Amino acid sequence: MKAMEIEGTEVFSMPSTKTKKAVSKETYAFLFIVGGSFTYLGRTMGVGTMFNVIMNTAHDLLLNTVFFILSVAVLAGALAALLSEFGVVALINKIISPIVKPLYGMPGAASIGAITTYLSDNPAIISLAKDKGFIKYFKNYQIPALCNLGTAFGMGLILTTYMMSLGQEFIIPAIIGNVGAIIGSIVSVRLMTRYTKKYYAVQQPQQSVNNDYDDDFFNRREIRPGNPFERALDAILEGGKNGVEMGFAIIPGVLFICTIVMILTFGPSSIENGVAIYQGKAFEGVALLPRLGKYIFPILRPLFGFKNVEALAFPITSLGAVGAAMGLVRNFLDNNLIGPGDIAVFTAMGMCWSGYLSTHVGMMDALKVRQLTNKAILSHTLGGIAAGVAANYLYQLYALLFL
Repeated sequence: MKAMEIEGTEVFSMPSTKTKKAVSKETYAFLFIVGGSFTYLGRTMGVGTMFNVIMNTAHDLLLNTVFFILSVAVLAGALAALLSEFGVVALINKIISPIVKPLYGMPGAASIGAITTYLSDNPAIISLAKDKGFIKYFKNYQIPALCNLGTAFGMGLILTTYMMSLGQEFIIPAIIGNVGAIIGSIVSVRLMTRYTKKYYAVQQPQQSVNNDYDDDFFNRREIRPGNPFERALDAILEGGKNGVEMGFAIIPGVLFICTIVMILTFGPSSIENGVAIYQGKAFEGVALLPRLGKYIFPILRPLFGFKNVEALAFPITSLGAVGAAMGLVRNFLDNNLIGPGDIAVFTAMGMCWSGYLSTHVGMMDALKVRQLTNKAILSHTLGGIAAGVAANYLYQLYALLFL
């Protein structure tokens, strides 16, 4: 594998040195799992109906979900470019930099990484980490935690904008979800730096850190050529183009992962005399996840406040791709399975986790600390759970005071 894919987009190179036998044990394990899955679905639905459901679900997701997310991504991308072009991002950075150290135990420069990934995606922080003007502010044990910090805010703007676009009643929950994600990011980064302090105390002494913030990196910004109108137009077009690329990049994840999750989450069209009736329509399924989720739902419900067990599909999908998880929300709303409180938790966990299982290995490798990947994943798992719990109770407090 020469390049890592984040939501379907190449972002940075990875070494390709591992090889396997052409046919190995995993070949047979894969065939067993895939064959068993299709056998289970085929016996439950009927083979012909199964393929109709798969195709119709993927087609409906493409038309009614992907293109909606794509439009949100284009608008969000254009807005992000405008905010950056005219210094709003720089202003926000100056405001929040002083509070980054007490909250995260990281230099104020880390705020740039959080803002950059919030406006784009997880791997954007890797580009910053390769910048000598940026990385000089960090001690060696803080550098691996940049992976957790960047991932906690990945696709934040697109996710938040999408949740708000679902209805006026979801604007406040989406904002609360952002607060929950910030809390989760603090937990993740603090846990990670706790591990890395122990690791680097053994491996090597601390490198010196330049705390001089009065340089061009913080006090100057690049702008596009031309007058303000030309710069604004160029920013809109370029930002919108980036949004198009990101919107198209999530298509494989939404169609493939969401189709599987939908089939495992929802049931048949109707049940007559105890017999499931399948018509081959989109979003029919075998309702396996709710049956399994019932065993852990009594434990998770007080933590996340979910009203229905089907809502567990969102955080589970967010582990691999938040873009795919977003594809679940509209159908959940149409089936009255979630409410504003769930949206707050979805926003928090979706933004904090943002597909970290599919990005952490490559990002840690790019930071040249692959040996700490397990610690980063564990820290971020706990951070995402903390984000969901915080968002749940913050929304309950808001509902108690204002609703």
